[in-house]
Amino acid sequence: MLTAVFQVREVGPESAPALCVLLEKAATAGTWSLPGGDVADDETLQTSARRLVADKVGSGNIAHLEQLAVFSAPHRVPDVRTIASTYLGLVRSDVQASLPETAAWHGVDALGHLAFDHGDIVAAARHRLAAKLSYTNIAFALAPTRFPMSKLSEIYCAALGYPVDTTNLLRILSRRAVVVATGTVGKTGRSGGRPPALYAFADTRLRVTDEFATLRPPM
Repeated sequence: MLTAVFQVREVGPESAPALCVLLEKAATAGTWSLPGGDVADDETLQTSARRLVADKVGSGNIAHLEQLAVFSAPHRVPDVRTIASTYLGLVRSDVQASLPETAAWHGVDALGHLAFDHGDIVAAARHRLAAKLSYTNIAFALAPTRFPMSKLSEIYCAALGYPVDTTNLLRILSRRAVVVATGTVGKTGRSGGRPPALYAFADTRLRVTDEFATLRPPM
């Protein structure tokens, strides 16, 4: 059982937020791997995936979890036949989970070599996320509870890997009834100006919003 857990995070004081994946130190020195483990006798795959991730980020911090794929290449793990059921997990950007010393967040666009085929699993998970951003409301699991649209645009940019216009994003998501105005405003930025209007997701459970995928990712 392996899970690719994503969070959009600040990776530096001068850099834009980036899509990051949770990794832990592997048994092989100098190598990182996805969090995972064995399925207990009395667990479903979903329950096992949630438990194994909760050990790292806390059960209440997992905003979304879904099955990704089964990786079953005969030699994906040397010397022993190992089949991995994999999951995609998402954590909101405003969650500050206390990680164990053996785990850390890593920018997806700057990953080095990972253990076994874990790099392929991360790529598959990102592809799934990017696709679902175009036709579902899955961004609710990456965004804070309330947010200015500029913040949501940064989250989409980080997850999709290409720029997303804030005005166009608001128009599309409002038309699909994905986001709603809260009637409140946030703090002004460093440059001052009018406080930004705050929005929230209409639903915090996954739903299809447009099967024609207006925001079709180029992956």
